Formats: sequence, C-alpha cells, structure tokens
Amino acid sequence: MPPLPDSRSAAAATGLEVRPFRALTYRRRDPEHLARVSAPAYDLVTSAGRDRLADADPHNIVRLILPPTGRPTGDADDPTRRPAEQAAATLRQWTSTGVLVRDRDPALWLYELSPPDGAPVTTGWLGAVALPPADSTAVLPHEDTCPGAVEGRRALLAATATDLEPIVLAHDPQPTVTELTDVARQGPTTLELRDTDGVEHRLWRVTEPSLLARLADAWGETNSVIADGHHRFAAARANALAQPGLPGSDAVLALVTPMGPGGLRVDPIHRVVPDLSMDAAVTSAAGGFLVEEMVAKGPAEVLAAVRHWLGAVGQPEFLVTDGHRIARLSRPSADMTDSVPHEAPSAWRALDVVLAHHGLLGRLWKRGEVPDAVLIAHTVAGALALAADRSGVAVLLRAPSPSAVATVSRSGVRMPRKSTLFVPKPRTGLVLRPLAD
Repeated sequence: MPPLPDSRSAAAATGLEVRPFRALTYRRRDPEHLARVSAPAYDLVTSAGRDRLADADPHNIVRLILPPTGRPTGDADDPTRRPAEQAAATLRQWTSTGVLVRDRDPALWLYELSPPDGAPVTTGWLGAVALPPADSTAVLPHEDTCPGAVEGRRALLAATATDLEPIVLAHDPQPTVTELTDVARQGPTTLELRDTDGVEHRLWRVTEPSLLARLADAWGETNSVIADGHHRFAAARANALAQPGLPGSDAVLALVTPMGPGGLRVDPIHRVVPDLSMDAAVTSAAGGFLVEEMVAKGPAEVLAAVRHWLGAVGQPEFLVTDGHRIARLSRPSADMTDSVPHEAPSAWRALDVVLAHHGLLGRLWKRGEVPDAVLIAHTVAGALALAADRSGVAVLLRAPSPSAVATVSRSGVRMPRKSTLFVPKPRTGLVLRPLAD
C-alpha cells in the first residue's frame, strides 16, 4: 500500500497518538434503550441476528453498520441503490430528527467492560487514533485481510463520513495510563448498559484538559497491536488515500486497551469444513498427524470433552469432530511442518492455527483459499451446529496468548484471517465519531 500523506504528527510515527473527538451518541441514554439500539461488531452479526436487531428498534445501529442491500432502481439519487448510500441517508435522518446528537466539546471516553463470569474487568479509552505512516510501529496488524471486506467497509466510511464502530488496539503497558484510568472512573458514568451476554458496559466522558494531555503523552511512548478491526483499519487507510486532506480522515475511532492486566483476553476461532465426513477427515489427517479417537458418546460428551481440552495446556494439537465423534490430532509429520513456509519467523511457524491452515486444511484436505471451502465459528457450540448443518467437521483450536500475538505482529508477519478473538468486545452504537471534527 502506498504511504499515507505526510500530514501525520511525529508522535504517530513512533508511538500512539490518541486525540479527543466530538462524539455522536443516542439522545436517549437510559440503559434499556442503549441495550436495544446497540449491537455487536458487524462481523459477529449473522443474517438472522441482523434481522432480530433491526426488529428490536427502528433505530438499532445495525441499520447503519449492516444496511439492507435494497433493490437497484437505476436512479443514481435513490439511496437504496447501494447499501452504503442507504446507511448514509439513514444516518442523516437520525441526526436531523435528534435520534443522534453531537457533543459540543471534544472528549475521550473511558470504557469499562465487566464480564458476567467473574473474569477480570477490561478497561480502555475511546479516542481518535492517528493513522500512522506505513513504516511506523505505532499500530501493527497481526492478521491478513480480505480485499472485498476492506472495500465494503471503506465504501461505508466514505458514504457516511463517520466511524460507526471502533477498532480495538492493545498497547504496551504504561503506568501513567493505568493511574489516570483509576482517577477518571471515580465519577458518575455517562453511559451504561448490560448486553445480551451479560457483559456490563460503563463509559465516562472525560474532558479535563490536564488529564487528557497526560494521557496523550503517555500513549506517545507506546506501540500497539490491532486486537480487533483489521478490515476497518485498512478501510480507514484506504479512505485517507482516496480522499487526501479530508478533515478527520487521518484518524480512526479506536478502543485503546492495555496489554496484560486490565486488558483483553484471547479466545480461539474455530474452522468448519463443509461436506467432509468424519471418516474421510480422520483418514486423511492420519497422513500427517497422530490421530487418537477420544471417548465421547454423543454431542453432550463431545462438548464436555472439548471444553476440558480447551482449558488444558499442552503441546500443539487440535481436535476434529462432527459432533458425535471426536479425534485429537498431534505430533505432525515432517511433511506437515514442511508445509509451513520456512522463511517465516519461528513465532509464526509455532502457532497451531498456522499448522492447521497450511498442513491440515491446505495440504491434506485440499481446502485452499476458495470462498466457503472453510467456514468460521466463534464458539464451540456454533462450530458443532455449523458442522452438523453443512454435513462437515469442525476443527477446534486453542487460542494463542496475547504475548504470542504481539510477538508475531512485531515480527512483521500476519496470522491467517480470523485467527484470534479478543474479548470482551465493545458494544457498537454507544459512541460514533463523525470525521469532520
């Protein structure tokens, strides 16, 4: 990708530059309403889920982040002609009628997420993060992107001129940021809600100049890894290049979280291979791995065995299951390890997902980069259901550690698409960022 215009500050070249911004938020701020009009990130919303969210409230944010396709009419002025244009028309209507209101003064937003399972609380800050030059280490991706998905997000950004949902960055630990985070959350919250997964979301709007200045200086000493939003980050870069000098296009809305205590955890993302029987799957897999069938009678025992395996720490391995039988794949042969590009850094070559991608899925099962040849599932239950629905098998993976993800990113290489699921995730629709600021 060509370098960005030379309008970035020196801080963005060496460390994070996080700016306050004038947010666009829902006028009604009661928790029940915010829960009803907000949504998960766009790439976590299924087609059926999109319909449920849209039906929940006429102003649900899913109508902007996943606008209906509509039927082309041939009229270039018809907003239903393209989804991005329809989203832009909807956004204009919501702002003109007061559904969404614009802050008068710039601010950063402290964001706290409390999972229901007693897991540690995650804290971060919503801000406008400057898009760094191409050779900067301030914001490093760790996954590949799909050009079609990037273009879809870029078109939406260009049409609405608004960051509709944040990307998520995990930055180097910084004691001043930790200190100021504790200070900022002492006051009353500005927004709060509980989502359908039971996660508590609490936000504080922060405008105190000296606190914001100290935060900016502290972040300028850190680098970050993209935890979520690779396609949106790439779309923001593409939009900045397509519209050089457009006010606000030199930054992207991001939730900036610490790496380590107070930050995100990593969950695995699983694969589903349609139209592949369990017999054929394990027979082929035996050509490159030690295959051991595990004792599990029926779906309930399979699910229990998988959950136990996911919680254990062991040598690189993964599971293959059709929901009724389950097999553990370990001890890859020399052919399998040779299928992983030797020129890549050792941290990348050691990842389970890389071996599964190149060895099992690519070499043994001959499922290359063909649309729908390999499907994605964010949960074990979702993977098992999808495998049953598509007459296939699920490949279940353990998650890499956040430090492993950071090491791979700083090595200058990319993991296969959809390799990591950083959780918990911010709720989309609570805070929007118009580019013109």
